[in-house]
Order: sequence, then C-alpha cells, then structure tokens
Amino acid sequence: MALRTLAHHIDVDWLKEAHRRTRKDGAKGVDGVSADDYARDLDKNLRSLYERAKAGTYRAPPVRRVNIPKSDGRTRPIGIPTFEDKILQRAVAMVLEAVYEQEFLDCSYGFRPGRSTHDALKALREATMSMRGGWILEVDIQRFFDTLDHAHLREALARRIGDGSLIRYIGKWLNAGVMEGLELQHPEAGTPQGGVISPILANIYLHEVLDRWFEREVKPRLKGRAELVRYADDFIIIFKREDDARKVLDVLPKRFGKYGLTLHPVKTKLVRFTHSSSTSDKDDEGGNGGASSFDFLGFTHHWARSGKGYWVVMLKTAKSRFSAAVKRIGDWCRRYRHTPVADQCAVLTRKLRGHYNYFGVVGNATALWRFGKAVYRTWRSWLNRRSQRARVTWARMRKLEAHHPLPTPAVTKLRSLRA
Repeated sequence: MALRTLAHHIDVDWLKEAHRRTRKDGAKGVDGVSADDYARDLDKNLRSLYERAKAGTYRAPPVRRVNIPKSDGRTRPIGIPTFEDKILQRAVAMVLEAVYEQEFLDCSYGFRPGRSTHDALKALREATMSMRGGWILEVDIQRFFDTLDHAHLREALARRIGDGSLIRYIGKWLNAGVMEGLELQHPEAGTPQGGVISPILANIYLHEVLDRWFEREVKPRLKGRAELVRYADDFIIIFKREDDARKVLDVLPKRFGKYGLTLHPVKTKLVRFTHSSSTSDKDDEGGNGGASSFDFLGFTHHWARSGKGYWVVMLKTAKSRFSAAVKRIGDWCRRYRHTPVADQCAVLTRKLRGHYNYFGVVGNATALWRFGKAVYRTWRSWLNRRSQRARVTWARMRKLEAHHPLPTPAVTKLRSLRA
C-alpha cells in the first residue's frame, strides 16, 4: 500500500539532522560551495531550503561529473551534487529508509543501517560452509547506475510511495543533468553514482528486479538450496545443485533485460566451488569444475585446511584490489613526495589503517603484511626521488621510520567471519 503523507516530516529540524549526517569532506558541486561555506549561515540556509522545497520552487542543480580510475584501467563516472542538494537528498533518503527498511529482505546488505560489507561476507561464508560448497553464480551488471530505467524506478517507487512531493524531488534529481567540463548533458536513464539519494534508489530498484523475484518466485521452484547475497549492485548466488544454477543463469539475463539492465556476458559466469577432497576427476574435465575460487567485495573466497585439518572457506585480498591499492598509494606518494615527511607519514598511516580495517579478516594476515611492505618500499622509492643529492638508503629509511613509524597489521585483532 502506497503512503501518501510523508513529505511533512521534512521540516527544518529534519534538515538539520540531514545536514549532520552529510559528509563535510566531499568535493564541491557545480556551484563551488563547500560544506564550510554553507555552514557559515547554516540556520538561514536551511530555512531557505525548507521554504523552497515546501513551495515546490526548489531547482535541482546538475551534478558535476568526475571520472575515477578503476583497477582494470577503465574509469568510473561519479556525479557530485552541490552540498545543499546533498542535504535535501539525505533528508528524502531518510524518509525512504524509514519506509523501505520494513520491506527490504535479509539478502540485501549495501547502504542499509546496521549492515556492512563484512556482514555480507559473513552471510556468504556461512552459506557456502553449510552447503559444503556448490555452484557459485557470479553476476556483473553492466553500467548499472548509468542504465537504471527511470520509468521502471517510478513504478517501483509507486508501490510504496504515494506522496507527490517526494516523487517530484526524485524526478528533479533524475532529470537535473550532468555537467562534464563545460558541457551539460541530460541522460535519459541512470542515477548518478556518488549522489546521496542514489544508493537507496538502487536498493529499491534491485529489491523489485532481483530480491523479491528470487525469494518469492525462483527459490520455491528450485530442487535444492540456494542463497542470494547482494551488496548494492554486486551480488552472488550460491546453489547446491548444478541444474538449478544453470536454470537461473539462463533466465537471469531475460529478467534483467525486462528492466533495461544488461549482464556482462563474460564476467557473469558459473563457478564450481568445492574443496579438493570432494572433487572427482569428472568435475575437473569441464573447465569450471574442481576446486575453485571466486571474488566478491574485494576478497577471493577459497577453500583451505583449518588448524584442525578441516576444510573451511577462507578469504584473502583479491589480486586486483591488492594491485589497485598499491598503485593508489604510489600515485599519492609521487604527487606529495615534496611535502614534509611527518605529514606524509600521517596520511599513509590513515590509508594503511583503513586497508587493515577492511581486509583484516582471519586467514588474510599474509596479504596484510605484504601490503604493508609494499607501501613501505613505495614510500622509500618516492622519497628517494625528492633529491638527486640526498639519497634515501635503507639504513637512512630505518632511522626515518624510527621517528615516523608506519602501522603494521594487528594480527591478534583480525575479524572473524564465523557464525
């Protein structure tokens, strides 16, 4: 049943809370106004925003597009709204969240309160362990945020949102346009990746396209167990039986095509995931049989022996993510090699701790140490290029690190993904 009276929740106090929840360190939008600029007269600005939103005179400015390098050499377009637009988007997202958190299913983890990537990884590990392996369907949606169909999104929203004001706000953001350089474009599909409202719109869309469909229509027709784990537009489906997996693999492109989405023909694939003791010679003949691995949320999932000799699913940093992270560190060191060493150390410390925090799971200690050493070598390499006269030898680097040490992985505090 659609709810028709929701916009009245967005008053000045609601906007103040939305402002509090909005990141203040993001890039500037097309108006060049920073979070600090906006905060100089915050009460007046929020009152003005409220009055324009209530009167229907608020105009959604275009987002500024920047292209972020990806690990495969391509770029990911990110849309940066103005700071004021971020506040109103956050306010609307808060209303939508209150409605849809009662609707969303347990298989969805991305951009939801109280849920994280590690929760998704834990759920996936529990499913693969309890099934003792099976068949993994890796799915890649091509350019999801760029191709999300506006008409289908409106239909999905109409199931629960009957408030015309909220629908108009969302419509304004979808049609606001994208500013790239000096060129203004108005895409007919998609929602800017980077917009505050985009994650919950993506969840609403995929809740209709995938989650409800899989749980209510697909699973009852399968012969064996199957589990879906989705984080935003990244998802994995694990099946106990191969015939079930192949049936879903066959129908999935048609289901997504109905909603204007395309699955990558190469990256979407079926992988046999089992440990070697349960793999027969016949399994190995097909090219995708045998003991295998798959990547999800930056980790390679694989089978390994536990300390007690049992087969368990373990996680390690995916090679692509490892290489991309080292490259980003190298690019940063090159760009800021002439800044004071103490300042460089402070930034590298934050970057290392962020990496250790995300990838610090049980069984991944070796990759964490390798990453720390790679960062150390990269830092020394770029410090060495600051001057042709004062070379940074390893001995000098050790003395420098004594005053400016980089953090090492806390292997005793690695996160467990066990049930």
